[in-house]
Amino acid sequence: MLVAIGAAVAVLTGLGAGLGISLATGKAVDAIARQPEADGKIRTSLILGCALAEATAIYGFIIALLIVLLLK
Repeated sequence: MLVAIGAAVAVLTGLGAGLGISLATGKAVDAIARQPEADGKIRTSLILGCALAEATAIYGFIIALLIVLLLK
């Protein structure tokens, strides 16, 4: 039972990553609408930030898999 709870908590990193990416994307779209000439710099920063946030979610998923498979 505790293994399942631990895995569920580890998977919650995906929720945080999804919220972070959606917030960053919204702000980037707003910034591009305000300054279209800065499109390249904003897009580059957005992609880098999304990749880092997604990496956090993947780490949480791997930890959840390890908890379930190794502690079972």
